[in-house]
Amino acid sequence: MSFKIAFSASDINVAQNARAALVALYGEVPESQADVIVALGGDGFMLHTLHRTQTLAVPVYGMNRGTVGFLMNEYNADDLVDRLAAAEEEVINPLSMRATCVDGSVHEALAINEVSLLRSGPQAAKLRITVDDRLRLPELVCDGALLATPAGSTAYNYSAHGPILPIGSDVLALTAMSAFRPRRWRGALLPKSVKVRFDVLEQPKRPVMAEADSQSVRDVLSVEIQSEPGIEHRILFDPGHGLEERLIREQFV
Repeated sequence: MSFKIAFSASDINVAQNARAALVALYGEVPESQADVIVALGGDGFMLHTLHRTQTLAVPVYGMNRGTVGFLMNEYNADDLVDRLAAAEEEVINPLSMRATCVDGSVHEALAINEVSLLRSGPQAAKLRITVDDRLRLPELVCDGALLATPAGSTAYNYSAHGPILPIGSDVLALTAMSAFRPRRWRGALLPKSVKVRFDVLEQPKRPVMAEADSQSVRDVLSVEIQSEPGIEHRILFDPGHGLEERLIREQFV
């Protein structure tokens, strides 16, 4: 079986050198003509590649030339075509963020891992949380809060003591960071179909920024987040090393 492959690499030398070696071995085509895109770098570069190529409907196979590489396969220049033929596909949906700022501007972005709100001043943030137009938490005093997908649940969400979600689950994790009031509030599991709204209270005194996969928006007044089932990201993994296995394994280390 043959594949028309497009290679993409992060700017670091080890990734660029890997790309040159793979192109010499397998050749390459433009991404618009490819059967598969091979991304070389770390998880951040993988997220960048998925966002950049989402309109192409082409699966992405990552090989780790970065640090953690949770979304990546092990790097090996040999037998790439056989690995691509045997790879298992995971399909994930991103979150959409719509952030309204103090100056009236509106910013929209997509997030594969999570959308987070973070305090951007010396005082804790004060947030109001509404789910499907129903007020659920009148006031959360915290360093921040986030809404994570199953694919992103082992990233920032897990570091903030949020739950790891099975990859096939139709739920999202709403997690607080260093909650001060309510002190014992640990977050919530929400159906994937909901719309979550954060309103920033006492904004001039307690400024907040929003991030969607590292796309930052400062001085937000409100942020609305929901899943986008109409957008699909296709990721390829070596057999036995897909997202489901990785999510399970992460809970036993």
